[in-house]
Amino acid sequence: MKKRGLLTVASAATVMTLGGVGYAAHRRNRNPYYRGPASDHFDGLRFHAADQPPDKSLADLARWRRTGKPEAWPASFPSPFPPDRPPARVEGFRVVLIGHASYLIQVAGRNILVDPVFSRRASPFRFAGPKRVNPPGIAYADLPPIDAVLITHNHYDHLDGPTVARLWQDHQPLIVAPLGNDAILRGYDETMHVETRDWGESVDLGAGIAAHLTPANHWSARGLNDRRMALWCAFLLTTPRGVHYHVGDSGLGDGAVFREIRARFGPPRLATLPIGAYEPRWFMQPQHMNPADAVEALTLLGADQALGHHWGTFKLTDEGIERPVEALAEALAAAELPPERFLALRPGQVWEG
Repeated sequence: MKKRGLLTVASAATVMTLGGVGYAAHRRNRNPYYRGPASDHFDGLRFHAADQPPDKSLADLARWRRTGKPEAWPASFPSPFPPDRPPARVEGFRVVLIGHASYLIQVAGRNILVDPVFSRRASPFRFAGPKRVNPPGIAYADLPPIDAVLITHNHYDHLDGPTVARLWQDHQPLIVAPLGNDAILRGYDETMHVETRDWGESVDLGAGIAAHLTPANHWSARGLNDRRMALWCAFLLTTPRGVHYHVGDSGLGDGAVFREIRARFGPPRLATLPIGAYEPRWFMQPQHMNPADAVEALTLLGADQALGHHWGTFKLTDEGIERPVEALAEALAAAELPPERFLALRPGQVWEG
């Protein structure tokens, strides 16, 4: 394939990773993933948030590509932390970033993976699309026994079908995802069992831990015409070691989703929040927080500790690879918060509390 053709495919794969393929979607009158009664956030065909912003158009996408000023990323951005070799079980509370938005959470003797991506690319293609610039912070072979896998939504940088299918075959974990994502996952292994839930519902993970599915200001798309046909969520974990609030992807919006978490569950002990993939703002603001937004979310939550992810592994948007860390430091200083209150994690980095 000629260089121009390769660049076109690579660009398309990046947009698809973010769900951007939905921008060019044709109308579809059947939902291939979920059939259920209409609700305040499901119209019988597509899901929507309370104040769902208008879907971006093909013209918006073309404007981004025409006017964007992407900063180059290095081909390699190794973590300063060696790959973690986690213990088999932890009775306390231990969290390690695998990379991008993938975490291993060890709490109260249970091992939980969130949005595990071990593939070389976050893409529908093996030969094109966003490629890792650092290896996973835990080698797959070094994973402890996995009890549960939580999937926040179906974009390719969060739902890595081959990885989840491998985990299913090797560990037989409890897999939890929002409505409609079970159909997607079973496309990678028809034997896979997935517990799906709606916003406001929960799943018992054992050992006194429950995973509550809560709203996020985001959306979904996996294929050519499936925009918002599978639900997305954040997870609130109630555990014997405290409350952990995890956001895979979300815009700040008017802050209501974060205020509601605090009102319902109290200030979390730990909040894991995205801080990357935010430029250009006119395009990304409704669905991706920037570091200043993430600091505001932390303030609204009143969390004891925040950890930042969704940066430094896959190039998805226009900001440079270290811009999120720089902007996070500035936002914390502006809010008069100590830098240790909100850490931008690197792969293999461990937080224990």
